[in-house]
Amino acid sequence: MTAVRPAPGAVSATQEPQREMLTLVTARIRDAYLRKPYYVDGGADLVSVCRELSAAGLTQALVRDGTGAGARLGIFTTTDLRDALLRPQPPHLLPVRDVARFELVEVQADADLFEALWLMVSRRVHRLVVRDGDAPGAPVLGVLGQLDLVSFVANHSHIVALQIDEATTVADLQAAAQRIDEMVKLLHGSGIRIERITRLVSELNTRLFARLWALLAPAEVQANSCLLVMGSEGRGEQILKTDQDNALLLRDGFIWPGLAELCARFSAALIELGYPPCPGDIMITNPLWCQPLAAFKDTMRSWIYGGGAGGGGSADGPMHLAIFFDAAAVAGDATLLREARAHLDKILAGNDLFFARFARAADQFQEPGNWFTRLRRSRDEQPLDLKKLGTFPIVHGVRALALQTGVREQGTAARLARLQALDRIEPALADDVLQALRLLMGIRLTHQLQQRDQGHAPGNEVKASDLSTLEREPLHDALAIVKRFRQFLRQRFKFDAL
Repeated sequence: MTAVRPAPGAVSATQEPQREMLTLVTARIRDAYLRKPYYVDGGADLVSVCRELSAAGLTQALVRDGTGAGARLGIFTTTDLRDALLRPQPPHLLPVRDVARFELVEVQADADLFEALWLMVSRRVHRLVVRDGDAPGAPVLGVLGQLDLVSFVANHSHIVALQIDEATTVADLQAAAQRIDEMVKLLHGSGIRIERITRLVSELNTRLFARLWALLAPAEVQANSCLLVMGSEGRGEQILKTDQDNALLLRDGFIWPGLAELCARFSAALIELGYPPCPGDIMITNPLWCQPLAAFKDTMRSWIYGGGAGGGGSADGPMHLAIFFDAAAVAGDATLLREARAHLDKILAGNDLFFARFARAADQFQEPGNWFTRLRRSRDEQPLDLKKLGTFPIVHGVRALALQTGVREQGTAARLARLQALDRIEPALADDVLQALRLLMGIRLTHQLQQRDQGHAPGNEVKASDLSTLEREPLHDALAIVKRFRQFLRQRFKFDAL
C-alpha cells in the first residue's frame, strides 16, 4: 500500500516545543483545569479539616478567617499539615488558621497561561488562586496547580480525565466532552496517528459514560445492571460524536419502577453532552436494548433463527447481532455481558449459513462507476461515502471472521492480529487492510472536522474536489485494498451459494 504522507500542517517532534509555547501564549487561564474552591473555617481544628478533605477526596482547601473588613483568605495543603505535625500542640487543638498561608498569589481568569507560569516561577509557588475579574472581592473560580498547568500544555487528556472523574453535574461533564472534541482537533492537526487518537478518545469516552451513569443511576440499579456501549464506541474506534449506540442488560428478576424514566434521562443527558440520538434507535430507551439477561438471550436467538421480536428472520437480525457483538461494558456488573456472550457462542456453534448471511453485509455497497477517474478529477463534485465504500466493509468483514472463529477481541486491529495468529487471514492482507482502515479513518476525520468548523454535522461523504493532492492517491490505494478484501470474503464465506 502507498505510504501515508504526513497531513498538511502536521507538527514534527522538533516543532512540539513551539506548539506548547503557542499554547502558553494564546490560551487563557480559564481554559485550563481549575480545581473548584473548597472552603473551611479558619477556626476549625486540623483533625476536623483533614476529615473533611478526606471525605471529599481533596488535598487542599481555601481557609476563610474573620469577617467584614478584617476577613482574609488563605490556603491549607498537605505540605502545611506536614509542618503542623512538627508543632508541640496536638492536631485536634490546633486551628487551621495557625498553619495556613495567607500570602496568596492571585491571578485573573482571562490572563494568559504564560502569565500563570511566570507567576509560579517568579513567586516560587505551586498554586494560584484564580478570580473571575479584577474588581475587589471578585469571585474565586478555583485554584490552578502547577501540575495541572504543565499537563494542560503537554497533555490535554490528563485534564479531561480529571474533569470527568471529579464531575458532580451533567454540566461538568458537558465541559469535559467539549474538551475531548478540542483535544481531537489538536491531536489530529499535530499529526498524531489515528490509532493513538482513537485509543485515547475511547478511554475518555468510557470514563464519561461511566461517570454520567454514576451521577444518574441509583446504586441499586448500578449493582443489578450492565451499561453497554456498542458499534464503533464499543470497538474503541469512535472519534467524533456521531450518535448514541448503547444498551442496558438487567439481572434476571430485578425490577425497578423508575427504569424507563432513568433511561430517558440518560439519553437526554448524552444529547446535552453532544451525542445525537441514534437514527436506528439503538439506545437504552428502546425496550429491545433494555432487557433482563434471560429475555435478551431469547432475543439473540431470534436474531439468528427467527421466530421472535427484534428482527428475527429479517435483515435486521444479523445487523442487530453485529451491533451487539461490538459491545463493551462501561458500568455496572460486567458478568452480565460475559454471560450473554457465552450464550451467543453456544447458539452460533456450527451455523455456517448464518455466518455467510452475516458476512454478506460487507459486500452490499459497490463502488460507483469510474470512481478511480473521479478521484483524479480535482473538480468532481459527486460525493464518495467513505463509510459505505471503505470503513464498513473492513470493519464488518473482520467482525464476521471474528464471529465465525470465536475471536472475542474488541477492536478491528486486535481482531486482525488474532485472526492472523490463527492463520485465518494472510499477514500481508491483514496488514494492508489495517493500514487502509487507518488511512480512511484519518481522511474521514479531517473532513468531519472541516464540516464541523463550517457549522455542519460531521458526515461520511467527501467530494474529490475537497481532497488534497496528498489524499487522492492513498485513498485510491485504500479503496483498492477494500475491494480485494471483499473478494477474499466472497471466497471465504461462499456468497455465491446463498
